[in-house]
Amino acid sequence: MPAKTGKEYKERLKNAKNNVYIHGERVEDVTEHSAFKNVIDSMANLYDLQYEKKDKMLYTSPTSGEKVGMTFLQPKSIDDLIKRREAITEWARTSGGMMGRSPDYLNAEVMAMGVANDLFAEADPMFADNARKYYEFARENDISLTHTLIHPQVNRAKAQHEQKDANVALHLVEKNKDGIIVDGVRLLATQGGITDEILVFPSTVKKSGEKDDPYSLAFALPNNTPGLKFLSRESFDHGKNHWDHPLSSRFEEGDAIVAFDHVFVPWDRVFVCEDSSICNRTFRETNAVVHMAHQVVAKNVVKTEFLLGVVLSLMDAIGIDQFQHVKDKGTEVMLTLETMKSHLYRAEHNASLDKWGTMTPDYAALDAARNWYPRIYPRMVEILRILGASGLMGIPSEADFQHPEIGPILNRAVQGKNLEGYERVQLFRLAWDMTLSAFGGRQLHYEYYFFGDPVKMGMTYFDNYEKEPYKNIIRDFLGNVGGTKPHFVKM
Repeated sequence: MPAKTGKEYKERLKNAKNNVYIHGERVEDVTEHSAFKNVIDSMANLYDLQYEKKDKMLYTSPTSGEKVGMTFLQPKSIDDLIKRREAITEWARTSGGMMGRSPDYLNAEVMAMGVANDLFAEADPMFADNARKYYEFARENDISLTHTLIHPQVNRAKAQHEQKDANVALHLVEKNKDGIIVDGVRLLATQGGITDEILVFPSTVKKSGEKDDPYSLAFALPNNTPGLKFLSRESFDHGKNHWDHPLSSRFEEGDAIVAFDHVFVPWDRVFVCEDSSICNRTFRETNAVVHMAHQVVAKNVVKTEFLLGVVLSLMDAIGIDQFQHVKDKGTEVMLTLETMKSHLYRAEHNASLDKWGTMTPDYAALDAARNWYPRIYPRMVEILRILGASGLMGIPSEADFQHPEIGPILNRAVQGKNLEGYERVQLFRLAWDMTLSAFGGRQLHYEYYFFGDPVKMGMTYFDNYEKEPYKNIIRDFLGNVGGTKPHFVKM
């Protein structure tokens, strides 16, 4: 079947009746519930955009001949890579990069693992075939995905098998001729319950050993599978209108704890079973992390463009753009944007074909970008907050402006350099929703931990960095300085 529309996306969710809980109740219909309705509308817009811009967003399937989503594309050339990134960018611009788990993120993952599937064959050729077929299934049916990677945060000082309640984490209970039965809990599924299916993979930030094999699982399931529950955190969409809450009223994706109550997974949906070694290597050896990072960096370029636009608009609104410290802060955001764009350009134009025939971006550029952005995003949010100053507190609601008595007073009281009060407050409410609202706080926290603990990521980055060429530069330099080596210095 061809790529789905927004209407079809909603109909699937309505018919699936995923087992979703929020605010102490079970949700009967996520498409109508106040906590999910608005973000579902925003997701539907993404799918409709595929048809509004079909030349950019769709391509012809190599198997069915139908038009399918460009973000599923296996790129065979640099031009293909850029085409896929342009589709990613189109989606990101609808939210200013505020939807971190738009469908393209996991579309890139299933593509990479579906093509580079021979790693899974180390345990059983069936698993490689499953990965290949799942990629085709997801692409041909435009499956929207959530995913879950990490175990409950009980005692991080111990391995999973050493935990006091070792069975709280998702683990294998039984294998039989038809499939496996799993039980336990996983964190933290963004868009849990408002997508078609869930991908389960272990996090590779902390490697597992053989004793953790019962927890080393990878599979995919429909979100309405019996025994599968999504326990959603409190919604940061507070039911306000788009004017008052321009971001949180549209792009609050939600995050959920995922509970598996003796859930049956058929063999044809299993990719890894009781194999910590394969799990530890999956993302890197299939190049899935490379293609996922490509999507993330492209999204973060858009997010930084959006943030810079708000910063510049705010400066202009209240006439502070001539001050030295203000210009310097704007420069920080500009430099961040240009650096991220440079990383992305290098990643694409230094891309090369991997052994599976996939044009794969330069990982060194993407790895630098994905390690740096979590460190710099909090600073950009801080800049916006500092520049907004007390203006981020003086933000009446739209209803205040509509009031016949106080509306005219407010419109005059909060006017800007070139804006009426109503327009200026609308801009400042956007800045507030990016920085000080619950939604803005979640965005900051989310970016900081996007790929995992930045410190652990930094340690891995340091350990894997090719250091010898730089040390050799110094050795060669000092070797050419001259001098006579003292006899007590060992050769």
